[in-house]
Amino acid sequence: MASTNEKNLPGYAAADMEKSSSSDVFDHGGQRKGSVVNAEVLTGEIYDHRYESTKRGLKSRHAQMIALGGTIGTGLFVGSGQTLARGGPAFILISYIFMAFLVWCIVTGITEVAAWLPTKGSSMNMFGYRYVSRSLGFAMGWLYWYSLGILVPYEITAAGLVIDFWNTPVNIAVWISIMMVIIVGLNALPVRFYGETEFWFASLKVFMMIGLLLLSFILFWGGGPTHERLGFRYWQKPGAANTYLEEGNTGRFLALLSTLVLSAFPFTFAPELLVATGGEMVSPRRNLPTAARRYFYRLIFFYVGCVIAIGILAPSNDPALTDGGAGAGSSAFVVGIRNAGIHGLDSVINAGIIISAWSSGNSFLYLSSRSLYSLAVTGNAPSFFKACTKGGVPYRAVACSSLFCVLAYLNVGTSGSVVFNWLVNLTNTSGFISWICCAIVSLRFFKACEVQGITKDQLPYHNKWFQPWGSYVAIVGFVFLTLINGFNVFWPANWSVSSFLTAYIG
Repeated sequence: MASTNEKNLPGYAAADMEKSSSSDVFDHGGQRKGSVVNAEVLTGEIYDHRYESTKRGLKSRHAQMIALGGTIGTGLFVGSGQTLARGGPAFILISYIFMAFLVWCIVTGITEVAAWLPTKGSSMNMFGYRYVSRSLGFAMGWLYWYSLGILVPYEITAAGLVIDFWNTPVNIAVWISIMMVIIVGLNALPVRFYGETEFWFASLKVFMMIGLLLLSFILFWGGGPTHERLGFRYWQKPGAANTYLEEGNTGRFLALLSTLVLSAFPFTFAPELLVATGGEMVSPRRNLPTAARRYFYRLIFFYVGCVIAIGILAPSNDPALTDGGAGAGSSAFVVGIRNAGIHGLDSVINAGIIISAWSSGNSFLYLSSRSLYSLAVTGNAPSFFKACTKGGVPYRAVACSSLFCVLAYLNVGTSGSVVFNWLVNLTNTSGFISWICCAIVSLRFFKACEVQGITKDQLPYHNKWFQPWGSYVAIVGFVFLTLINGFNVFWPANWSVSSFLTAYIG
């Protein structure tokens, strides 16, 4: 049975954790000894001692850099090009600001929960299980596992599109295999190696993004080889706002809706990475709030700054953004650099984007495997997946989640752009549902604190400007985005069973 202190935790009764076998600790003979309480996380450490568990191997610098650039990948560098082509520079800017606001509402809410109870195996599905209901935790866990698993081949596929920019004679299957081996290999190592590799990968992405923002500023004022000042010329021609499906104001409104949906993808599951790393982070109650505060700067400078930059560098009607040929889905940055006549730099940026894809794929496989591990810890998946190495790697969960990687081979026989869109639609729906559930968990945690007399000042992290009202706003916003996710399939010319299923079934 659980200890007295454990029962006094906010939301304990809601999750009925004392009935879960995952909260019981066993001695070496397999006899039940009761729950073990770790004072650092206020009785949050709940796991079965018959198995090894994950380790707190992520240092402060790892946590801060992962928060800044952990999941910045081809969704931002490549996918933003398709979004620009769909909506134009004005609509993509509006959409990214809107998404950044909603995501910040989610980040502030879930960080309160994760910083209060940074358990080993920490994940939003565990908190859903604890603070809302067993069924929500079950549903969230399996949603995370398959959605995050699908994002791994997405990153590999998108990286393959970028490699095609060089028209290499090597079959795309070779590049897919190489990236798969690297990503799976990194996840098979102890978490400190994941933290170290992500630290350097994320550092590279941060420096590359800063460099691209500076480049766009220079080209804006005419500092390129031709000394031609770009300014906001592409806001005037081809225009600030495109049309979609219809002409006139109706078409512009539909373009805005479509851009809102597409702009969500680069943000997908990024906030959840904060929660997952909290379970394997040194001093999580200090480092997790710091990482969350820095997340705000990531949203402003990297996401919003990125779309301002590509609106300056590339026209939204440039066929290289979406034409499906060599370099299909190329980064808008690469397109802009080529148009500016800067030789060689486009290849450097493409190489950086490929490394970003490896990094993001690495993070998504980490999240997927930890979601499966968390499901096993809470009794919602076979206990087989609770097994960890002495280094803290849930190796069976990693192996199972790695099976999603083979979906990347779809790119060998099918147009890469088509696969790209399938995966975007499939994971967008899951991302919206996840964020709705995250907001619900945050509100239930807030209510549990109220009931048990825990004040905001007692929480390791609390954002008084955004919570709890931010969670309500996020629920409304993401319900709306879920409903419009596949609205374009209802146009007769666009009807497709596969598009409908990926947009609304997820």
